[in-house]
Amino acid sequence: MLLASAAPDIDHLQIELGDGFQLVTKIVIAVFLFGIALDTRLEDFRAVARRPGVIAAGLAAQYVVMPALTVLLTLVLDVRGSVAIGMILVVCCPAGNLSNILTHRARGDVALSISMTAASNVVAVAVTPVAVAAWCALNPAADALLRDVHLDPWDMVVDVALLIGVPFAAGLLVGWRWPAASAWARRFVEPAALVLLLLIIVGGLAGQLNTLVTYLGAVAVAIVAQNLVSLLVGYGTGRAVRLPEPGVRAMTFELGVRNTGLALVLALGFFDDLGGVAFVAALWGLWDVITGLAVATWWRRRPVPTRPADAAPPGSPPRRPRRSPRGPGAGR
Repeated sequence: MLLASAAPDIDHLQIELGDGFQLVTKIVIAVFLFGIALDTRLEDFRAVARRPGVIAAGLAAQYVVMPALTVLLTLVLDVRGSVAIGMILVVCCPAGNLSNILTHRARGDVALSISMTAASNVVAVAVTPVAVAAWCALNPAADALLRDVHLDPWDMVVDVALLIGVPFAAGLLVGWRWPAASAWARRFVEPAALVLLLLIIVGGLAGQLNTLVTYLGAVAVAIVAQNLVSLLVGYGTGRAVRLPEPGVRAMTFELGVRNTGLALVLALGFFDDLGGVAFVAALWGLWDVITGLAVATWWRRRPVPTRPADAAPPGSPPRRPRRSPRGPGAGR
């Protein structure tokens, strides 16, 4: 174990929310995912069809390679069950528009980044709940906790479809029918919803700060290691499918920068009796921003190679012009 057994157990953390808070949380969740959809356009899905092999490789790395490595990491570090669930939950969530912003800053392939984000968010509605249950079952401590909370992955699929699918579809519709209004709204909706979620987390855990401080070091070590592995897997996936340098940078952020806002949403909605899950997601989000900005800034100072080895393979579709990620907000 990373901590002495006499220490307060992070698995016993609870986020105490009354009925009113639970209703507010559900509303905030819907607004948060509505905001994500406002930043997605139908043309992003059409772009997926132009590079199906690359998109498929990215999704396979996200939902198979990264969760498998995360399970192995939780076993090597011997983290507590709720920490393992939080780590697996985060890595099974798609990327948010922060990955698009970082890709643009790093002089990467923004079109690929946006297409990957759109595809992974749609896939996440059905895949994330099943993936979380399946991968957690491979960690004995996490599996035991899931049995205690009686998590049924199929019930979670239905709940996530309603919780994520409906607001996401509504956001796509608004963005399609009223683009001017959605362009204005997306500047505020997603960041504001994320701030409210963080306030709910802080309020729910306020009385248990001693336990959080006790476990901060252990959780931080696991998160730093997982974040590093995620970035390396993203970089390796881009190289494995022989993407040009801008595409490698985009793939690095798509797999290395997670949608921790969505992870917080799911932690509050399904693991409210396991406050350690939300603690992991919140801390992951903070470290995610720090490392993402550091890598993007480092790449920005390095020119994009133009040697023939980085040219697009013969027969590949023409590259779309780069476009900046929509909206100035860095919502996740």
